[in-house]
Amino acid sequence: MPALANYVGSGYSAAGGYLPPTPPPTGQSPAVVPESTQKRPPGRFGWRALVAFVAGGLLAAAGFASARIGDTTDAAAAPGEITVPVRSGQPAPPPLVVEPPDFDTDEPAAFVAKLLGPSVVQIEIPNLGLGSGVVVGDGIIVTNQHVIEGATEVDIRTADGRVLAGEVLGSDDRTDIAVISVGTGTGLSVAEVAVGEAPEVGQLTIAIGSPFQLQQTVTSGIVSAVNRPIFNGVGLNAMIQTDAAINPGNSGGALADRNGRVIGINTAIQTDGIGNSNLGVGFAIPIDTAMNIVNRILAGQSMEPGFLGVSGIESSDGSAGVQVSEITAGSGADLAGLLIDDLIISIDGAPVTSIEELAGLVQTNFPEEQVQLGVVRDGEAITLTATLGQR
Repeated sequence: MPALANYVGSGYSAAGGYLPPTPPPTGQSPAVVPESTQKRPPGRFGWRALVAFVAGGLLAAAGFASARIGDTTDAAAAPGEITVPVRSGQPAPPPLVVEPPDFDTDEPAAFVAKLLGPSVVQIEIPNLGLGSGVVVGDGIIVTNQHVIEGATEVDIRTADGRVLAGEVLGSDDRTDIAVISVGTGTGLSVAEVAVGEAPEVGQLTIAIGSPFQLQQTVTSGIVSAVNRPIFNGVGLNAMIQTDAAINPGNSGGALADRNGRVIGINTAIQTDGIGNSNLGVGFAIPIDTAMNIVNRILAGQSMEPGFLGVSGIESSDGSAGVQVSEITAGSGADLAGLLIDDLIISIDGAPVTSIEELAGLVQTNFPEEQVQLGVVRDGEAITLTATLGQR
């Protein structure tokens, strides 16, 4: 992988417009790094963007938009209502009543916004920054690791205007997933997750989050690709690619299907190496991967990824797949009966066209878990079951 290099994104100027990003030194490409910061002139919110770029200057973590966050806690609203903060001495406006969604009459995006919006929260680290999160259990919120990195306590701003104290329970930098608890009995709406249902290329997607501190922002698009291997500087992950607009601050937010079920956790965007805003190519961690990590964190289990034990190359005859060139003795691949020159064409039903795709798919699993390998051997298609080990 290329060497790591620091690079920063855009922020707000005192005039309220976006500041252009500083280009990298001549001849140097941005690469994946921990979030970098650049101070900006003091604007209304004192923003600065925190981003991490992937190798070649093509990909940037959606990051979290940084802002100075006030200490005022909004009063709790009744279910179905949203409170609007008011200045001292002014009468409080009446609560905004949110109509329940109606699948038969609402536009798809409007239906999802009404159904899923209450389950998407804004994560605030006082005097540092913010991102997004999704409620996936009673008081349990999933977000990106790079959103809460370095923090043990955060503020959770709910869709109805409340601010709750959140405790970081754990995180995994390889998959960029973190878990926060706000305690039980908060009344937060729990999102429905589409675990076990593979997204399809071309299906409608709805993203909800807080880009640039704009809470409850809804954007729509489609699934552009699945199982896209993306290296985040720590691990290689099989991602969902979407053209729904994702920007800094969307990190940790929801990517949903037309039924309002969460199919992924938004985490990264592709850039031109100069700016860090949306160009129509974003990436989300599949919900199966995210929930696997959530459950392991809650259970106190290891985050060490699974190990198959193969090296591969492009097939000698041009066939799609990964031709096995080396097998680690005693590994899951070896014990499953995989042979040199076997062509691996799928893993758990997902097509494999490169060694990067194979690695990304393997590393979403853990030691002792089993995977089904679709293999072509001497022109015959066979299926092998491999139990993953530990590197």
